[in-house]
Amino acid sequence: MERIIAVDISGRHRHNSRYLMVCAAVSLSVSGGHVKQIHGVNIKPFVSDNPPEVVDVVKMIERTVEGMEGITIVAEEGDLFNQPEWLSNSMFTASFKYPESLSERMGIEIAHHISLSSRNLLLDPQSWEPIKENL
Repeated sequence: MERIIAVDISGRHRHNSRYLMVCAAVSLSVSGGHVKQIHGVNIKPFVSDNPPEVVDVVKMIERTVEGMEGITIVAEEGDLFNQPEWLSNSMFTASFKYPESLSERMGIEIAHHISLSSRNLLLDPQSWEPIKENL
């Protein structure tokens, strides 16, 4: 069984003249083609007036995984501008790799759903319901 941190960033496109991004990191144990256990989830929002560069993406990921337990950070190649894996790995302080197994891809899919739904929730002002009117 391997312990990884699967990561995804949603919102790397302009929204109302700014870049409103959410990074999600999921610490999980995987084995073969299965996710065995999810140990924890971290979510962190980021904002920028300029499009993120690869160094910004590395910083966002490292800030989001702070305090999480996992041996290796795993993210899609596209999140790091399709750089060679050795170059991406050299930019992280922790071990980093692109997904190889089905279970690693499943971990990234879980992180993607978390980052996307979190970003959508933050962007929709009508999703904030006053609690006293509904009880």
